[in-house]
Amino acid sequence: MTAVAGLPGLLRGCRRRKVDVIGRFDEDSSRARGPAGPKQRDFLRRPRLFVLPSSLQISVVTHRPDLKLLERCLRKLALAIAAGREAGAMRTVHLALIDNSEDRESAEGVIRLGKTRFADTGVHVTYLHGHANIGYGAAHNLVLHGTGSDYHLVLNPDVELAPDALATAVRWLDAHEDVGALAPLARTADGRREYLCKRYPAIFDLFLRGFVPTFGRRLFPRRLARYEMRDLMDVEPPREVIGIPALSGAFMLVKRFAIDSTGGFDPRFFLYFEDYDWSVRLNRVTKTAYVPTVEIGHHGGHAARKGFRHIYWFAKSGLRFYRRHGWKWF
Repeated sequence: MTAVAGLPGLLRGCRRRKVDVIGRFDEDSSRARGPAGPKQRDFLRRPRLFVLPSSLQISVVTHRPDLKLLERCLRKLALAIAAGREAGAMRTVHLALIDNSEDRESAEGVIRLGKTRFADTGVHVTYLHGHANIGYGAAHNLVLHGTGSDYHLVLNPDVELAPDALATAVRWLDAHEDVGALAPLARTADGRREYLCKRYPAIFDLFLRGFVPTFGRRLFPRRLARYEMRDLMDVEPPREVIGIPALSGAFMLVKRFAIDSTGGFDPRFFLYFEDYDWSVRLNRVTKTAYVPTVEIGHHGGHAARKGFRHIYWFAKSGLRFYRRHGWKWF
């Protein structure tokens, strides 16, 4: 296994700090300007709050990836990291590329792309592979805990970030202390809106979206629109929404305290519903938000189109989810 040792130690202590800066009066310059008045003295003594640039950990989990799509993901990620640093939103960035493939050739392809894309960028990259397919959430958990980073971004390898996505997302969360996790506005490859944020899923909604042909879904437009929160998302001008029942694991930017309070992904969800399960638990300890100024492109989804094995995993994880959090049929 190729990996960089000491990752937790490198990030420990890099938590975002808020600094109170007390203005001091320069005695020499004050003599030249004359004595300060009451309002000026009050301003100089008033603490001013500054947020130092944050530390960010990013994890991308792959399994026999489409290397062309992964290259696009990493290229856009590198651009977003550079823009975030230039904007002063982030000071340190660590990236973990975790390959769940069973064959070494896939892992070598991931490592090759990572080294090519992030050479001489100042981004600390860790490569984890050789552990077989342990599941999506469990793989992210390998680097989710103990890093000490202010924020952790869970990112799919089929996602392309807008250039300002990371800077905008980190700054928004910096400004909203009561929010612990953020979801973006997503678009498909052809530019159409994709509704990653959902209300608590009813079994009937999941059946409609996953297994009913298009003509059948057209019979329930308002129902599916409500599940996809379109009543709150399709507004002009776009606005933020606080309180997202189910976020997508394609892009989840989460604060450290929210990770520590919930334990991250539940590894018992091998694939599917691990993000919904974590969303429910996140909403118990913090607020979640949809922020449309953070934009991504997404190329994934559609479990039913991936074969019977994915349908089996979807059904098994769904059963576990409803047993844990409560059944909702309609």
